[in-house]
Amino acid sequence: MALPAPVDGRHIVDSSGALSFDRVPARLGIVGAGVIGLELGSVWRRLGAEVVLFEALYRFLSIADEAVAREAQKQFSAQGLDIRIGARVLSTRVEDGAVVVTVEDATGKREHRVDRLIVAVGRRPNTQDLAAEDAGLLVEEWGTIHVDEHCRTNLPGVYAIGDAVRGPMLAHKGSEEGVMVAELIAGRKVRIDPDLIPSVIYTQPEIAWVGKNEAQLKAAGTGYRTGQFPFAASGRAQALGQTAGFVKILAEETSDRVLGVHVIGAQASELIAAAVLAMSFGASSEDLALTIFAHPTLSEALHEAALAVHERAVHIARPKRTS
Repeated sequence: MALPAPVDGRHIVDSSGALSFDRVPARLGIVGAGVIGLELGSVWRRLGAEVVLFEALYRFLSIADEAVAREAQKQFSAQGLDIRIGARVLSTRVEDGAVVVTVEDATGKREHRVDRLIVAVGRRPNTQDLAAEDAGLLVEEWGTIHVDEHCRTNLPGVYAIGDAVRGPMLAHKGSEEGVMVAELIAGRKVRIDPDLIPSVIYTQPEIAWVGKNEAQLKAAGTGYRTGQFPFAASGRAQALGQTAGFVKILAEETSDRVLGVHVIGAQASELIAAAVLAMSFGASSEDLALTIFAHPTLSEALHEAALAVHERAVHIARPKRTS
């Protein structure tokens, strides 16, 4: 099936081609407002391009916690990114050195003219013809190789890791899977908890999370409590002039065990490591609340969010009780 935006390597490019422009496009179009689209779009916007992103889904950044996604859309829109939600690209054509993109949204069909177009959707594992057909390697939909929790394929003694298998396409995930397989081959017992793989979007502000989000907990029927702390109330964030965003903690209602941490703000990619460490030891929000964090630091926001789970945050006003 022909793609509505076929890559030609010059006017219409993929994520690799987007790093090789010889000049800043005056107007840049991006198909897909996911992780790659946002990262590339925010970079070229800071370099001076007028950027419009076409996202076919009707919810922005659906892989992230909904509160984080709302904040991200607000921040990116304020930076000048034109994010079109529910906008499906139907076709493209190159005309007079520009790309004419036909898009359908709730208002109907319309054409957008851009200097360059980046296709940032539909990444698939490069597994075609990886094994002989008669080998019997089990490959799932979208080309992912079927593996168990220890990355074993259905073929004896054969493992598969990284972008070729299920889960997020993240370098650190693939690297750790490689270490796990080496340990297993050496006869040691080890596994990777998929809930403890952090995800990061390298935009400005950065976005990072680990564990479950609210929608996932609600779908599973898991009771939980929420604590949130804004960077606007952080002394270090104020000193840096980077007060956008917040830290949000989700803790199991009865045990208080931390089930998920979501960060949007300065150095989110660094802050999430503390959350991963806490969750790997089965920490509760109370454990984090009792931990002493240095002042002034951005990491104090994690401490305050943990305190906020039980309405004990120090540096923000507590909500008034209605009863």
